[in-house]
Amino acid sequence: MLSTNNFILKTGDWVKGKLRDEELIIGYIESLDISGVVKVTIVTSDNNKMIGKTVPILSERVKSLPVSKAINKAQILFLIDLALSTGDQTWFIELSSKLNSINELVNQS
Repeated sequence: MLSTNNFILKTGDWVKGKLRDEELIIGYIESLDISGVVKVTIVTSDNNKMIGKTVPILSERVKSLPVSKAINKAQILFLIDLALSTGDQTWFIELSSKLNSINELVNQS
């Protein structure tokens, strides 16, 4: 854990920030160290060449994103795609279960 700017960063947290060249990024923390550097795997960016790369960023240049509470089918489908692209099997299973519950409710009508 790394505390910075009144929030705590942890491995796996989703963050947004800017690289040195002011490129906007959204990704998740792969690792962090006590010197204040976090390694972020970039999922989206205004520079498409950065997507999928893991880069070191000073912790002051990133901000933790709030946890999303998906409430509809479209949001869950988007998050399932994100879980697949990041290889997060646990999250994928959790989201798939939520999607199945929604589908069951729809089919009962």
